[in-house]
Amino acid sequence: MAIPKFDEKELKVVSTTPGFAGPGTPNYDYPVSPKEATAALYSRKPVWQLTGGESTMFSPKVNPDNIARAFVFDGSGFPFGSGGGPDMFGIEWEYIAQVGGSMVRPGKPFLEDANEWHEKLVWPDIDTWDWEGAAKANASYLSPDKSNVCWFLNGWYERLISFMDFEGAIMALADDEQQDAVKELFDKLSDLYIRIFDKYITYFPAIDGFCIHDDWGSQKETFFSPALAKEMIVPAMRKVTDYLHSRGKYCDLHSCGQALKQIPNFIAAGWDSWSGQTMNDTQKIYELYGDKILIGVIPDSFDPATTSEADQRAAAKTFADKFANPDKPSYVNTYGSSVFTPAYREELYKQSRINYSK
Repeated sequence: MAIPKFDEKELKVVSTTPGFAGPGTPNYDYPVSPKEATAALYSRKPVWQLTGGESTMFSPKVNPDNIARAFVFDGSGFPFGSGGGPDMFGIEWEYIAQVGGSMVRPGKPFLEDANEWHEKLVWPDIDTWDWEGAAKANASYLSPDKSNVCWFLNGWYERLISFMDFEGAIMALADDEQQDAVKELFDKLSDLYIRIFDKYITYFPAIDGFCIHDDWGSQKETFFSPALAKEMIVPAMRKVTDYLHSRGKYCDLHSCGQALKQIPNFIAAGWDSWSGQTMNDTQKIYELYGDKILIGVIPDSFDPATTSEADQRAAAKTFADKFANPDKPSYVNTYGSSVFTPAYREELYKQSRINYSK
């Protein structure tokens, strides 16, 4: 796709995408649709610096995990902020209203030893899920103009935590007597996920990409060494990303916590993109690895109440000139950021359009 030159007329706001909080994201008079712009970014030929408003989150009720995790975003009418109950493996999750999410109550893990999974796990029969009903419920939910991203919670290590509690899961990764069982489990999980994703792609053909969750870190440090992750988790992940790429879908990893040491593993596992939380120096990570994986970069913060519009625009231009690089593209990570004032957002869009169309 040839990238059109920037035209000032594009700065007209034609609509606003509602956000979880705040005024939402303005949509300019773009030269191509957000769906096309997202596809261009993942082809490393971006049109402008994406900020997240270009996509539609899709997390369908048909998957029991999404109800259990209180994370249903679809056209079914399932009430936002409710959930809990059994996931696809029958593991019970409890919705905690104070934090707006669900967890497995710790203390009585389903598996005491990873070797038990062969006898104890009951694998879901996904053919009995109401795929036809879900397709009808979401016929008008998935956007024809925005990039439809299917979010999938409970990847590999997170799934092991749900079976074993955190302490049991972390020990199982490193215990010589449990490692083979964990590898077999992760590989079989990948096979299951591929079957589920095949259903998703069949019944929701408007899906453009997948955002898959697997948290690997705490506030200060990764949970396990890069060497252990490379041996135990990366092969199972790569099996899934290879499949999704073969179906023409992009793969975004959602992995919370400090992850600097694990970025080479994210790359080896085949992920196209990753956005880190604020404990990560995403600007440093971009410098180190942005040529191999798309990084969601967090802008430098400022106080909008005490920063002039001219300085806000200057900050946006500086950010764009550094990170909207056509030879090494990125996108904007808005996590925890207060800088997205109208002036900053407009200038960022303008300068990134100019940079990417050179």
